[in-house]
Amino acid sequence: MKHEVLLTTGAENDLEEIFDYITEFDSPGSANHVLDQLLKVTGSLATFPERGSYPKELLALGIREYRQAFFKPYRLIYRVVGKRVFIYLIADGRRDIQSLLSRRLLAADQ
Repeated sequence: MKHEVLLTTGAENDLEEIFDYITEFDSPGSANHVLDQLLKVTGSLATFPERGSYPKELLALGIREYRQAFFKPYRLIYRVVGKRVFIYLIADGRRDIQSLLSRRLLAADQ
């Protein structure tokens, strides 16, 4: 049974920012490749979303409701709710993921 995969507004903005950054500092071809791969990862979550690992930054806080998937160096942070997968954050894993998660996930609860 397939899940519905939904991008939050924040995740959609993340994709746009990643695409724009790569277009500016590398090439439109590279940006398209990365976007395609990230969308492939999001699409794959429709089949087996529970396969993702728990983000270590959240595990340290005892939070086990979010999972992550990768297209390195990018991390997709998501939550499975029933038959829906909500993607909250798509970010370069070399960034300070702890503060990104805090801002994004706290804002999602409001």
